[in-house]
Amino acid sequence: MVEPAAEGKPRAKVEVRDLTIRYGAKAALANASFEIRENEIFGIVGPAGSGKTSFLRVLNRMDQFVPEMETEGQVLIDGNDIDRWRNLYALRRRIGVVFPLPVGLPLSVYDNVALSPRLSGVRKKVDLDVIVERCLTRAALWDEVKDRLDSLGSLLSGGQQQRLTIARALSQDPDLLLLDEFSIAVDPVTTMRIEDVLKDLRDEMTIVLVTNLVQQAARLADRTAFFLTGELVEVGETEALFGGKSEDERTRGYLAGRFG
Repeated sequence: MVEPAAEGKPRAKVEVRDLTIRYGAKAALANASFEIRENEIFGIVGPAGSGKTSFLRVLNRMDQFVPEMETEGQVLIDGNDIDRWRNLYALRRRIGVVFPLPVGLPLSVYDNVALSPRLSGVRKKVDLDVIVERCLTRAALWDEVKDRLDSLGSLLSGGQQQRLTIARALSQDPDLLLLDEFSIAVDPVTTMRIEDVLKDLRDEMTIVLVTNLVQQAARLADRTAFFLTGELVEVGETEALFGGKSEDERTRGYLAGRFG
């Protein structure tokens, strides 16, 4: 059972305690401890190879699919150790994931979004219709595809496919949404549309945003973590970090574009 947060203190959605991630003998992230608060956008920035994506894999227990990947330490979601979840499907249903490149299933637009609800037991078309429209609307895509729901999702533009991926993630009704470099293959206009969507979603869920665009973190994140070559250098309020109030010179250098 999750203890309520002390008055005035945001409740921790995710608690990371002395987390180390290894691939064989190489540590991708070492002895990291921090928390991600409920209903915040938590940004993670840092150069390639800093352990950002590896951390997201651990959150969703995707490390199980990487034979050489090992973890030490503890990660809790809502006070529950994710390593002790007996039903991984139930855990993953609570966590939506959006990858760097759109991952459209070879299905219609409608069926891309309806797949997860169907797997969860929703059978009536009227119920599925409501879910599909709601998720496509929340992903800022409904008006563009409502007249071609039977078309293949793979025929949409790249930006539309990425928003379809977000709609599919939202169809699980997650309370934690993970985004890994979602704007790599998306044009700037679509990127800004997705950013607006994320700002609205913050009231409904916790969002973890891994981005190589530091200004994207500045625009979106409530707090930001800086990872560097497998080390959690610093976590702080985004406004303070980008305002030059970082406690570590490496953070100030990276956010100022002096390396990375």
